[in-house]
Amino acid sequence: MGTLKLITVGLVFFSLAGCANMTPRERNTALGAGAGALGGALLTGGDTLGVVGGAAVGGVVGNQIKH
Repeated sequence: MGTLKLITVGLVFFSLAGCANMTPRERNTALGAGAGALGGALLTGGDTLGVVGGAAVGGVVGNQIKH
């Protein structure tokens, strides 16, 4: 079950990377959330709280990155 969650998070991460009409800040936020969810899944073995927490932290960090 953990592997399925990890694959799902990975697919979401890569699908968000293809959003060409986003502003740089929106794109950074989406990519940060995807990377954070993936990291949270890896660190917690696919625990839902770890995935959601990682996505939230990653989204905030991605939002703060400026080009």
